[in-house]
Amino acid sequence: MATEDLMTRALDMLGDDGPLSVEAIHRLTEPADVPESMVIAEVAELLDVSPHTLRYYERAGLVEVARDGNGHRVYDAQAVRRLVFITRMRLSGMAMRDLQHYVSLVDAGEHTEPERLDMLLEQRDTIRRRLRELTLSLSAVEYKIATYGGSTGPDVQASGSGTGTGRTASPHEPWRRAE
Repeated sequence: MATEDLMTRALDMLGDDGPLSVEAIHRLTEPADVPESMVIAEVAELLDVSPHTLRYYERAGLVEVARDGNGHRVYDAQAVRRLVFITRMRLSGMAMRDLQHYVSLVDAGEHTEPERLDMLLEQRDTIRRRLRELTLSLSAVEYKIATYGGSTGPDVQASGSGTGTGRTASPHEPWRRAE
């Protein structure tokens, strides 16, 4: 499953109810009604990833999966919870090597919590920077839409007159202030 598709699904689960809440995060990290054991196809469907991705995470050492008598993977609730976390961290842009290190710290025990906290604080800072960069990019796109007379939507405040920005531009000339 492509990262973009997984992000769309995660955002759809949250809805447009305003800021994220602890309950919303729990919905993303603790799948409701997860059976005690699931086969790979069920987990793939639940997380909206491919079975290939799940096998990759297993080979990478991010999750341990038991096998049944026929050698088929059987995911318990703990493995599914870990996979939920892994998919969220991958969506946030965390590198596989960092995820592998984080998981090895978790597996090593509670005494690694300070290092895990440091890793998560660093990831939070990275995400916040990406959000600022994306906000700036969105502003540039909204500005350009307005210069062509398009609507920027109800959540964007327009200033100026005419196109909503007080600025004009053509596709082949630099942006300039409208006179």
